[in-house]
Formats: sequence, C-alpha cells, structure tokens
Amino acid sequence: MSPSPPLFSLPEARTRFTNSTRDALINKNIKPLLSTFSQLAGSENEKKCTLDQAFRVILEEEIITRASCENVLAIISLAIGGVTEGICTASTPFVLLGDVLDCLPLDQCDTIFTFVEKNVATWKSNTFYSAGKNYLLRMCNDLLRRLSKSQNTVFCGRIQLFLARLFPLSEKSGLNLQSQFNLENVTVFNTNEQESTLGQKHIEDRDEGMEVEEGEMGDDEAPTSCSIPIDYNLYRKFWSLQDYFRNPVQCYEKISWKTFLKYSEEVLAVFKSYKLDDTQASRKKLEELKTGGEHVYFAKFLTSEKLMDLQLSDSNFRRHILLQYLILFQYLKGQVKFKSSNYVLTDEQSLWIEDTTKSVYQLLSENPPDGERFSKMVEHILNTEENWNSWKNEGCPSFVKERPSDSKPTRVVRKRTAPEDFLGKGPNKKILMGNEELTRLWNLCPDNMEACKSESREYMPTLEEFFEEAIEQADPENMVENEYKAVNNSNYGWRALRLLARRSPHFFQPTNQQFKSLPEYLENMVIKLAKELPPPSEEIKTGEDEDEEDNDALLKENNESPDVRLDKPVTGDQIDLYANKLGEQWKILAPYLEMKDSDIRQIESDSEDVKMRAKQLLVAWQDQEGIHATPENLINALNKSGLSDLAESLTNDTETSS
Repeated sequence: MSPSPPLFSLPEARTRFTNSTRDALINKNIKPLLSTFSQLAGSENEKKCTLDQAFRVILEEEIITRASCENVLAIISLAIGGVTEGICTASTPFVLLGDVLDCLPLDQCDTIFTFVEKNVATWKSNTFYSAGKNYLLRMCNDLLRRLSKSQNTVFCGRIQLFLARLFPLSEKSGLNLQSQFNLENVTVFNTNEQESTLGQKHIEDRDEGMEVEEGEMGDDEAPTSCSIPIDYNLYRKFWSLQDYFRNPVQCYEKISWKTFLKYSEEVLAVFKSYKLDDTQASRKKLEELKTGGEHVYFAKFLTSEKLMDLQLSDSNFRRHILLQYLILFQYLKGQVKFKSSNYVLTDEQSLWIEDTTKSVYQLLSENPPDGERFSKMVEHILNTEENWNSWKNEGCPSFVKERPSDSKPTRVVRKRTAPEDFLGKGPNKKILMGNEELTRLWNLCPDNMEACKSESREYMPTLEEFFEEAIEQADPENMVENEYKAVNNSNYGWRALRLLARRSPHFFQPTNQQFKSLPEYLENMVIKLAKELPPPSEEIKTGEDEDEEDNDALLKENNESPDVRLDKPVTGDQIDLYANKLGEQWKILAPYLEMKDSDIRQIESDSEDVKMRAKQLLVAWQDQEGIHATPENLINALNKSGLSDLAESLTNDTETSS
C-alpha cells in the first residue's frame, strides 16, 4: 500500500503563515509567503483561509501597537499580491481595508482612503471587482456616516467621486431610481420674531459696530451698508423656502403651494428690484478670479440675521438660490417614473412655473460676473439632466449594445453555368436557351445589336407621315373647321408631343410666344413643319407620272452645284459615314461644335466604342443646329479644329455621294 498524503494541520499552518507574513512585511516581498504556501500540506482552500486569518492577525497587532499607516498599507499590498498569485481569497484586501477604517481615527482614514483611490484600476479588474464591489460600497457608506457633511465636505466629495469611478453608470445602487430626497438636510433659522435683532435694533448694532463671527468674513473686510430693506418677515420667508427646496413634494399640496407662491414672489421681487453690478457686489470675487485666490465653499447656509444684508448683496449667494429654483421647477414639470399619480400640476401652476423660469434665467444672466455665460451653462446642464431622467424612467437599459448573433444559415452557393457551357452547343451552332421557343427567338438573328437596329423594329412614324393630315388641315384653302382638325384631338396631341420630342429640333428651341392651349401650340408647330417638309401630293398620280417626276428631280439634283448640295441638312447616311471617318478624333471636334463639357462626359459614359461616340456627337450637333446642321458647317468646324485632312475627305465624299 502506498503511504497516505500528509494531513493539513491548522495550528502549524497558522504559525508558519504568521511568521512568513512578518518576514514578507519586513522584506517588502511576497516570496516568503509563496514558499510557505507551496511547502504546506493540504488543499488550496484550507491554505488560503489560513493565510487570510494570518493577514488579519498581523493587521490587528499593527493597529494595537499604533503602527504607522505605511505598515498597514504594506500588509494590504501583500494581500493584493497574494490574490494575484492565487494564494489567498479575492475578498481578503477588502476585509483588511474595512478593519482598518473601522479602527483608525478620521485623519488616518484620509491617508488610507488615498491608497484606495489610487488603486481604483486594481479594484475594477476582473480579479477583484466581483468579489470586492459590495465590500467597497459598504466601507464607503460607513465612512460617510462617520463624516460631517459641513466639516468634512472635501472628504465626502472624494468618496462620492471614487464610487462614481468604481461603478458603471448602470449600477442601480447609485441611481436613486425612486427619486428620494435628503429630508435630513434641514436649514435652521430664527423662527421667533420676538428674539429677532432685525429692524431698529439691527440698525443700532450696525452703527455701534457689528460683531463678526470668526470665519464668516475676512479680517480686512469691513461690513458694508446694504440698500435692501430687510425686516424679519423677509428673513423668515426667505429661509422658509429652503424647506420646499428640500422636499419639493410639498408644492403639490394646495395650501403649501400658495405659501410657496407668496414667498417666492416676494423674494424674487427683491432680487429684481436690487440688482448687483460688477463694481459693488462682486469686487472681491473678481479680484479672486484675477489673482487665482481660493474659493471658499460652505456646505450649509449661514442663517444668522446679521449676515442677511451681506448675503443678499453676494452674487454667488444669489446664484445658489436661483439655481435651487430651477432644479425644483425641473422636478415639478418632469416625468418621474416613481412619482405618485396624485402629483400633477394644474394649468395655472404650470403657467406660473414657465413664466418664473424665464424670470430666473433673466436674473442669472444679469447677475455678475459672467452672468450670461453662467445662465447658458446652467440651461445646458439641466437639459442634459432630462436625458438622464428619461434613461432612468426606461429602466436603465445598458449602454453596451451586444453584437447580434449570426443566426442565418449559410446558403450553399451554387456555381453558375459558364457561357462556354451553353453557347454554340446546339445544331448549327445555335445558342441553347433551355426552351425551344426561347431558343428560336434568340437565334433569329446571330447579332443581337443588329437585330435591335433592324428597320422592322422601327415603330415610330416620320414627321411627314404623322403630320401630313394636320398640314393639309392647316392650309386655309382646304377650309377645315377648327373642331374637325386633328390637333384638337387630345390623343393625337399627346402622340404629337412625344414624336416632336424625338424627331423635331423645334420642340426644345426657346420661344417668346405664349400658348394658352395644346392645340394652339401644335398648330404653330404644324405651320413650321409645313415650311420645312415637302408639300403633300395633291392628286393621285399614275406610275408613269411618278417615274417622270422622279427622273426630273434626279436630273435637277444632278445639275445642282456642289455648293448647293453642301448647304442641305445632313442625312442619317451621311452621319454614319462621317462618324466612321471621325473615329477617335471626335473629342477634338466637340468644342468646335459648341458642345458643353457635360455633354462630352455624357457621350463618354454612354458608350466605349469610339465610332458610336462620334455618331452620338454628330447626332447631338444635328439636334442642336436643326436645319443649320449642314455638311458645309461641319467641314468649317473641322478646319477650325485642325482636322483639315478629314475636312477635305468629307468634302470629296459628299460630292461623290451626291
């Protein structure tokens, strides 16, 4: 039988861990603890728990002997290193911190908390956060209970900032979801009018020299006279408003609202009547801003009657009060999830709050120094607060959006059939389309582009054919009444516009004439076309007459001089001929045909074939010039562009074709 493993001995382990902790504390090194942990028998959990107890024993000894904070922090640092090395539990450093802060006085707690602040990145790491967040929250809350908000204001603020850095925005424990108020923040002031020193007594005291409490005013600052008439009623109403700022729910009660309304109107009236300026009310503050002097902050208002006149003359004090009004109004108007359904403002209350809000912002902007800037900053912050309230009302959804999982099944991509797999595989090298009828239609013409250009696909009539009837009706000699004219037919008019847009240059030419109706416009176009188009036949001719006229026309055309033939508009066949000749040189000619850069870019984008681009250029030039698009003008443009050889060639071709 194999020997059984050695058993864990708690007294031995406690003694060895305690000694090793002392050695590690002296040497400022965790190696003695690592060595002891590896040498001891037993499971890891047993050794970890024993080391946790050893840390607390050593820490207790240091606290009893009133050791310096450096030794206490060294023990906590060893515990942090032990967690990182995996030899003690993750909660040990937080337990030690809680023990230290519970036992030490507040001045030493400040030093310990500085260590806690510096290690906020450590507490937020994955190793420590889940195990220590509740310990840290409880530790900070215990500290806040021990501290005075008026005397330890800075320390309290550091604790709040530390918690804000430690926990994420969505941490429910720090969000005040139920919108609870700090009802313990009670402002104490003199409520007995008989004990009041305001009035005549206050004037006498001021004449004799008012005693100033230490810390309330500087030694070099003498009490200044105040032009604001202050009596006990103003003093009582002014400080009574703090109870409404402390607990805004009172404003929803009818009697309390009337009291708040009355007091507010009197206080704000005083602020409006007695405004401050930079030279009198804020001289000290402006000097502090220039010299970088330290700003004094009090966590609680000083409610002494002797300070009332000085406070009302203090611009910073007025800002505090006016800002309290704005925060109160925002709560009363805002939508809060946990607000009772009975807390609803009447129309009259809402109107008063809206008007008073404008007045408060106006007072803030008039309050020196930098009142306008301060007012806009406060307005921006309160508007941002609305977004925060909306987020809480929606249940504090997470700011981190998870990437949606790709749940769609991947489709099997089927390889497309290559063209060479079906092109020319049929009999007589036909293209097989997979269907007998489609195959027949596709192979009617071997070249698809030629099939598209076929004359059999030309369904649009010519101008002569379509407007022949209208031209005859427009002739006064035919005596056709207006109601029987084709241009008055709406169907004919719509088709005529479509045809003119495609065939006639007159459709896009600007004109100063104004037409009241479509028939009037078409009749004008018919007159123009009648002048350009050959006249329609007036009688039916026999075949012999037609042959004779054709021969006469041909003879007449042959007898015309080359100059006359060059003056006629170019034909479609001539454009095809010129385009083939022009080829790659079309872009050189384009500016001399008065083509815009946008038109040239459009031609380039429409086709990659240079002959097609040349043809598009000539067609665009023909549409633009109309009857002036003659071979002569084209040849002149070629000469101007430096293409003299091409111009001579086109001249010879024109004469030959004629």
